[in-house]
Amino acid sequence: MRGPDAFTSIPDRQKRAEALFTEMGKVLQHPRCLNCHPVDDMPRQGDAMQLHNPPVIRGDADFGAAAMRCNTCHGTENVAYTVGRGSVPGHEPWLLAPKEMGWIGLSLAAICEQIKDPARNGGKTLSELVEHNAEDGLVGWGWEPGEGREPAPGSQEIFGDLTKAWVAAGAGCPSN
Repeated sequence: MRGPDAFTSIPDRQKRAEALFTEMGKVLQHPRCLNCHPVDDMPRQGDAMQLHNPPVIRGDADFGAAAMRCNTCHGTENVAYTVGRGSVPGHEPWLLAPKEMGWIGLSLAAICEQIKDPARNGGKTLSELVEHNAEDGLVGWGWEPGEGREPAPGSQEIFGDLTKAWVAAGAGCPSN
């Protein structure tokens, strides 16, 4: 994954913003992000993004159904399986992104427009979005996903730097 310096030679601000967001898309469209950003009520899991097993639903406040909250199985940190390869992912808190932040099946352009819209991004300003991408622990989990999962490309630091550069370039979105 390329850092923001790779895009400084693009003189047109809009084209630079588009290129930066396209690079960010390598993270945003990776299974580590998409699994918890479904457009429906079913989280996905694994690199193949299969439906969560055991079957669970979004539930109130995106924490799962009353009898099967996310933290029933997901603790505050990743836990390696005692038998076999793999791990149960964990972080505090562990939850789905709100439904209005669902990305599975959306184009990168649609994700970009959604991310910029405070009505669909958790009420964040662009500067708060930079902070979220650069510092939020649950976002950072994507690069420390536990045994058996491919991490998101790059690092949270590069992702945060790309987000900051994208905002500085005008937060333009790709056209497709």
